[in-house]
Amino acid sequence: MRIGNWESARRVLVVAEIGNNHEGNFEVAQELVRKAAACNVDAVKFQTFKAENFVSRSDMARFERLKSFELTPEEFAELSALAHSLGLLFISTPLDLGSAAILEPLVDAYKIASGDNNFYPLIERVAHTRKPLIISTGITAIDQIRQTVDFVRREWRRADIQQGQLALLHCVAAYPVPMEQASLRSISYLQQQFPTLTIGYSDHTDGIEAAVLAVALGARIIEEHFTLDKQYSDFRDHQLSSDPMDMTRLITQIRAAEHMLGRVEKKLMPSEATMPAAIRRSIVAARDLPAGHVVSIDDLIWLRPAGGLSPGQEELLLGKKLTQPVQAGEQLQETWVVPSEERQRERTLVP
Repeated sequence: MRIGNWESARRVLVVAEIGNNHEGNFEVAQELVRKAAACNVDAVKFQTFKAENFVSRSDMARFERLKSFELTPEEFAELSALAHSLGLLFISTPLDLGSAAILEPLVDAYKIASGDNNFYPLIERVAHTRKPLIISTGITAIDQIRQTVDFVRREWRRADIQQGQLALLHCVAAYPVPMEQASLRSISYLQQQFPTLTIGYSDHTDGIEAAVLAVALGARIIEEHFTLDKQYSDFRDHQLSSDPMDMTRLITQIRAAEHMLGRVEKKLMPSEATMPAAIRRSIVAARDLPAGHVVSIDDLIWLRPAGGLSPGQEELLLGKKLTQPVQAGEQLQETWVVPSEERQRERTLVP
């Protein structure tokens, strides 16, 4: 998958999920972007919506709070420009069709929230933009995920989009997620079910351990909630988010995990190149053996270091006559026994 200058094959994409932690304060939103950049994340993500197109007024307190969190289209444009000036990708989750349209010239990728991964009018709208698409899979069983992926692919075909970019994020939509319910093996499962898609993880657990483990399980995108201060207000998301210190630790540990994971292969590492001679074994004489002695298995012992014949090469010696005396502890050599052809000629010449 490619988003801007990021490629999933090269490194894990770490997204600071700012969401609504600005609480409608544009200056705080700007500071969150700057702090995220200072933590060395790869991308920042917001949520974009008009409350009246997102939630019912039946819960007026919730409606009014979300209404107070709105940022204007002009403010999102400035946040996008700020993120790009700091070398960050800019991603947002549209929560209504109008917001999807506003974001089209601003975002490097769209994100679809778990609760909207069956909101097909919205998915259709963003799929037709040709922008990369990231879909969270919280509260969603595998059959619904397949339906959503199939829907996106159909919309791409309708729009003649040949190489659409799609990622699925494993997510458990609880706040916070109990550690025993993080279900991180779902990352591997999603990769098995959708081998051509990029799989990532949207973290709602306390701490950073789950996100680091997700990388070890193959996640190529990590989305971590981000706040300036866990005690910023009584808005729930702050307590569930990483602050700048947490995010810096997360980045450090993810990059270390990437280095430690290496490639999908098994070969000798440079750091161990000198070790085989020291810790492999050679075939050694177990006792003093005279010239002319026919070697048997009881004459052999296998000792470190390497340098002579290796375990598994005993047949080069067994049943053959020594051409010279050998002292106990000497590494036996193939040249110290009569070759098989000569042994056969000796037997033929015996009257």
